[in-house]
Amino acid sequence: MTDGAKSALPSLLGRYEKEILEDWVKLQLASDTHRADLVTERDVRSESQRFLEATRTAIANGTDIRTPEWNDVKNLLTELSQSRARQGFSPSETAMFVFSLKQPLFGRIRTELAKDPAALADATWAATSLIDRLGILTMEVYQKGREGVIQRQQEELLELSTPVVRLWDNVVAVPLIGTLDSARTQVVMENLLQEIVNLGAAIAIIDITGVPTVDTLVAQHLLKAVAAARLMGADCIISGIRPQIAQTIVHLGVDLGDVVTKATLADAFALALKRNGLTVTKVAAVSSGS
Repeated sequence: MTDGAKSALPSLLGRYEKEILEDWVKLQLASDTHRADLVTERDVRSESQRFLEATRTAIANGTDIRTPEWNDVKNLLTELSQSRARQGFSPSETAMFVFSLKQPLFGRIRTELAKDPAALADATWAATSLIDRLGILTMEVYQKGREGVIQRQQEELLELSTPVVRLWDNVVAVPLIGTLDSARTQVVMENLLQEIVNLGAAIAIIDITGVPTVDTLVAQHLLKAVAAARLMGADCIISGIRPQIAQTIVHLGVDLGDVVTKATLADAFALALKRNGLTVTKVAAVSSGS
């Protein structure tokens, strides 16, 4: 690389930072990827200015973004990418923050080094490599941030899909809907045990009416939940044992041990009330004339 090329980028950013910023902001606001509903013009200008200032400081020590001098730039891009991942930006919309800098920067390079073709080529290549590396970094951080958002959403959905309901004094129920896997079983057990402690429940009903199929693995998960509840001092009743599920359990040779099972949640609730010394009776209808 020529001496002119080595000093071109730091020099350009130092002398034309304001002009490059203005051109860059205009390009971002006019771009098809700009999300005016999520990021205001003020936000675009502030983020762009911070990025240029950090880049100008770092580039004075070279273009290797692995060096400590580039930590501020990388931290800024990490913050921006994670924020936009949470806001719902697409990967391309996020990456264009960096890639859109090429046009105003290349324009200044061409103007300044037009009389030195070798320096022009070297400076253009250096700028291209630098922006591409920063753009790739942005994409990688975005992906990690998006994966984190998805993971949190999945955890929240698991929490919402495994509610523990208080049916009566000392009686709680967990209505399960959908496939029961290891991760969900863990959430079920944690929620169930916590509510057993909070409510002092003595009986827990695990209703599997909404579970489409029961195989050996699902049965083992159920037994784990029952065993955990028993360790906390609560008896368990499994309800929702439909004929097809009963046949499957018998066919698989799954031993539910001494676990009490009932065909419906209503049957399980009635049994729970009976264990508490309570019964449900019909009250004679009161005539309208009385």
